[in-house]
Amino acid sequence: MLSVKIHEAYRRVVAVCDTELIGKYFEKGKLQLNVKKEFYKGEEKTEKETIEILREAKIDDAIFNLVGKRAVDTAIKAGLIDKKGVIKIDNVPHALSLL
Repeated sequence: MLSVKIHEAYRRVVAVCDTELIGKYFEKGKLQLNVKKEFYKGEEKTEKETIEILREAKIDDAIFNLVGKRAVDTAIKAGLIDKKGVIKIDNVPHALSLL
């Protein structure tokens, strides 16, 4: 499952994370990824539901913050991000999309 949480700020931020990564910390060299519950823990969604949420958010010029293989692969499958924009921190895929 995927955890999806929408933050309303100056722009909508959609945080999508593989549920098992919530609360964990990853580091590789100078790169750090803190998957804080406060930011990433939201509603559990299927891949299909997540794609619908991301596509709708894209219309509103939202920012995507994606952590984990399933989260990143879902956004790639939906055509919302490119593989070239994905980094790995301690072997965990991470992508930001500023539409």
